[in-house]
Amino acid sequence: MANRTVRPGRAYETKDLDALDLRILTELQIDARVSFAELGRRVGLSAPAVTERVQRLEGTGVIVGYRTEVDPRALGFPVTVMVRIRPAVRELGRIAKIADEIPQIVECYRMTGEDCFYFTMHLRAVDELQPILDRFTPFGQTTTSLIHTATVPRRPLPL
Repeated sequence: MANRTVRPGRAYETKDLDALDLRILTELQIDARVSFAELGRRVGLSAPAVTERVQRLEGTGVIVGYRTEVDPRALGFPVTVMVRIRPAVRELGRIAKIADEIPQIVECYRMTGEDCFYFTMHLRAVDELQPILDRFTPFGQTTTSLIHTATVPRRPLPL
């Protein structure tokens, strides 16, 4: 996962955002590489004014980062797998540590329910799956699903 700065406050507290902030966020979700001059044109502000707003949105933790979305298949990772893990008693910490050590795991979530962890990984071949799962099985039960397609790919929040 990307390095993120943890900011004080609760994640569920909404920030004070006006209509211009929401328009800026909408535009940045569509194209985070847009120049400040173009972003300003799109939302009706000068480049310095939009720069100041973006910096404020970053500083208050509304914008937590920028990323490049890459097609894993184009880089030789044609297999996408989602795994749920139900840890054995007192093994929560161990599952999180193992997941963090495996570079093919691109996201991992701790969640409620019978399965406490959910992660996504990209593999070069299905043969890579078993050795990775074997690292978890001494500490919990895994449920694995291979992904065919993304019927709803990642999309911007509806602001």
